[in-house]
Amino acid sequence: QSQLVESGGGSVQPGGSLRLSCAASGFTLNSRAVGWFRQAPGKEREGIACITSRIDNTYYSQDSMKERFTISKGRAKDLVYLDVSSLKPEDTGNYYCAASNSSFDPCSHSAADYPYWGRGTPVTVSW
Repeated sequence: QSQLVESGGGSVQPGGSLRLSCAASGFTLNSRAVGWFRQAPGKEREGIACITSRIDNTYYSQDSMKERFTISKGRAKDLVYLDVSSLKPEDTGNYYCAASNSSFDPCSHSAADYPYWGRGTPVTVSW
C-alpha cells in the first residue's frame, strides 16, 4: 500500500525548532515532487515548500517562508525533511507532506496537484 508518513511534530515553545520528516512506503519518491503543507485550526490548508525529484530544486510559497523553513531530501531514499526554526504560535497546526504523480519543475504549492498525502504530524507552539 502506497503511503506517506510524517513524523517529528510536537509541542515546543516559541523560538524553538523542529525537524519534520516525511517517509514514503509502498512507492518511491523518485520522479515525484514532494510538498509540505500545513493547516492551522480553523484555516485552510496552505503550501509551505516543495522540492523537485531530479535536481532537488526547492521552492517556497512565500519569500517569508524561506527565512524559517527549509525543505530537503534525506540521505536515505524516499525521505524528505522540513526544518522549521524560530517557531511562532501562529505556526501551530497539522503539517502534511504530499507527493505528485510525476516530476514537474517548478513544483506546485497547490494541494490539488498532489494525489498522495500523509495523515500529518501536529505542531503546537506555546508557552
